[in-house]
Amino acid sequence: MKTNAMVKLGMLLVAVSIVAAGCGGGTSGTTTKEPAKTTGSSDGSADKAADDTSPVTFTFFGGDASPNWSKMQDEVGKVITEKTGVTIDGEFAVSGTDQQKIALMIASGDYPEILYPKGETSKLVEAGALVDLTDLIEQYAPNIKKLYGPYMNRLKYSKDDPAIYTIPTNTSVDNTAFEAQGGFEVQLSVLEELGYPEIRTIDDFEKVLKEYYAKHPTIDGQPTIPLTLNADDWKIMITVTNPAFLATGAPDDGEFYIDPETYEAKLHYKRPEEKEYFKWLNKMYNEGLIDPEAFTQKNDQYLAKISSGRVLGLIDQTWDFQEATNSLKAAGKFDKLYGHFPVTLNDQYKDHSFVDIGNASGYGISFSTSMSKEKQIRAIKFLDWMASDEGQILGNWGIEGKQYNIENGKRVIPKDVLDLKNNDNATFQKQTGIGLYTPFTVRYGDGVKDTTGNYYTTNYPEQITNSYSEPEKKALAAYKATTWKDLFPGKDEFPVKKWGAAYNLPSPSTPDFTVPYQKGQDIVRKAIPAAIVASPDQFDAIYDKMIEDLNGNGIPEMEAMYTQMIKDTVEAWGESTK
Repeated sequence: MKTNAMVKLGMLLVAVSIVAAGCGGGTSGTTTKEPAKTTGSSDGSADKAADDTSPVTFTFFGGDASPNWSKMQDEVGKVITEKTGVTIDGEFAVSGTDQQKIALMIASGDYPEILYPKGETSKLVEAGALVDLTDLIEQYAPNIKKLYGPYMNRLKYSKDDPAIYTIPTNTSVDNTAFEAQGGFEVQLSVLEELGYPEIRTIDDFEKVLKEYYAKHPTIDGQPTIPLTLNADDWKIMITVTNPAFLATGAPDDGEFYIDPETYEAKLHYKRPEEKEYFKWLNKMYNEGLIDPEAFTQKNDQYLAKISSGRVLGLIDQTWDFQEATNSLKAAGKFDKLYGHFPVTLNDQYKDHSFVDIGNASGYGISFSTSMSKEKQIRAIKFLDWMASDEGQILGNWGIEGKQYNIENGKRVIPKDVLDLKNNDNATFQKQTGIGLYTPFTVRYGDGVKDTTGNYYTTNYPEQITNSYSEPEKKALAAYKATTWKDLFPGKDEFPVKKWGAAYNLPSPSTPDFTVPYQKGQDIVRKAIPAAIVASPDQFDAIYDKMIEDLNGNGIPEMEAMYTQMIKDTVEAWGESTK
């Protein structure tokens, strides 16, 4: 006979977070600006927060993989420990195991002291496992308060529960995106040979791939692959299903489309225009332009093909194929890197990668109830030091004299350091620790300057252009652009999204939501690949049956719950729900 814990575990293992990892092609925040000046108490309090540097260790679970984690033995990690006394005993999810790990914690009641739970936050709240951080922030975190300022309302969990269970660290404050990270990608060598053609619609994209493939059926003795997709596990959302809404003029809200006027939410696949996008993929597949292994290959195989330099086009996010990009750079194959284009179904649509989400809340850091009150105070002081100017500059830039120098009052990255960062980022991260501590860092985004007039982050226009390879600079010049973002519609072309980014919001964790949501995922992940690889005369029947199934199985009721959650979020954040 199953125990209650085992029954609970079984339910949790089938429940999933309601939203896909967002495309994140370049969602921007508010206008670039210097942070608001505060009276002297903030910096003084930060110093007091760092006064207690006696050694302390916190157990930690991170919902994202961190393959370069060095147990804080990297250069930045050692400085953090020296300044704060803190050591993180960290465990990180691998290959999307965060849901299973969190489920096991809840079933056993055994939690690490600090968590970065991503989309599983609501399950932990439901289990009573998370500490309300409101009073801790108020008493011990002046830097965090300064950073969030007028956006503190967005840290509240919900309209009915205004507690702060997570401090967002996967999003940054007042961020201005300077570069495109997604869209449709075309290899630089393809662009050059074809004279840098206009690539605005799926027809343009298809024509480019087809023309180059006809001329070059093999590359370096291997068969050329016009287009490959990564459908391994949850990554199917990133390269197969999410592009359907971006290519049809909708913003990224994970698995949902949200009506900007009524806030009605529905699974985005129900939009008729998305059927046309998937029908185009079906056409591409049947014409031999999509890798026949696209829906059976594993992530490693996907990356290996890109690393070989024989994949002409992608529909992906930079972070998803970064490992392959690093391999191409290490091999000196800079012409096999990719340009980014805002491709849509036709020229009536606009890519919404850079729609303004305001200062969105997001996934972040939480304290579990297993941590003593004394350690909670120490932990919030640690997070507050990480949010200080000193902590942010260390996490983003590294150590002065090693990863950057001061020249004429400006922080400058030496060429050898920049080359290592751009061309072998894994080694760079392992050695320096730069980029490894973002789960613990409340921070300003790209484009914000500190009181010295320097940017908090290293991602700003001059640095981006300095990082481009010569083939990339040549391609951008041909398109009369300085960065790939210049080719995309800007945020001023769209209204601000009042609910931020839905994929960052904690979703209902009750079975009447999670069960039909999971059923919808099962339906989509089976039907979409089947429709794409089917013969053209079978496509409509498969897709229409999918829509029929998505209109049953309790899914409309689940969508209604999500609609109400969006309305409550907008109201809680102080916006009108009309």
